[in-house]
Amino acid sequence: MKNPRILSHFQESAELKMISAELLADPIEQAIELMFTALSNGNKILACGNGGSAADCQHFAAELVGRFERERLPLPALALTTDTSIMTAIANDYSFQEVFAKQVQAFGQAGDILLAITTSGNSVSVLNAVNAALERDMRVIALTGKGGGEMRSCLTDADVHICVPHDRTARIQEVHLLTIHCMCDGIDAALFGGDTDE
Repeated sequence: MKNPRILSHFQESAELKMISAELLADPIEQAIELMFTALSNGNKILACGNGGSAADCQHFAAELVGRFERERLPLPALALTTDTSIMTAIANDYSFQEVFAKQVQAFGQAGDILLAITTSGNSVSVLNAVNAALERDMRVIALTGKGGGEMRSCLTDADVHICVPHDRTARIQEVHLLTIHCMCDGIDAALFGGDTDE
């Protein structure tokens, strides 16, 4: 007999993904268009998040700088979660709440995109990065869950909010990863058209 606890994880994840497909397809498409436009204009994408969301940032940046499913030139994306000297210096000299905002101030330029990932929508370090990005005339794509939290009041009409309709962090993260893959595929399709040859 199969373990019912394991089966329940798969069932809940699958059900949420189908619900999310209906609710999030439009904002994901908007995010792809925003990213494609920025990249086409010579801008870059910065990404930030904590914990599992930090891993998602790095995953996203790796797919753009390396490749997703087809060979192409590298695309400029930078995870703000990887330089331990920068992060620990800022956390020590200021506070951890500034570790992403100061990097946005250093690296972000008008027309760039900030991919801000927080499952609760309430991560102060991520919210501070969003505010820093908006001050620099960057656009924001926010991946959240749990109703969106404080992130909802931070974003402008020019930004994109992709809020997973669930309260369980693990399920939200699973949909965030799928969303990241959709965005990477959408960027490649916008750049090259059609499907992969593989």
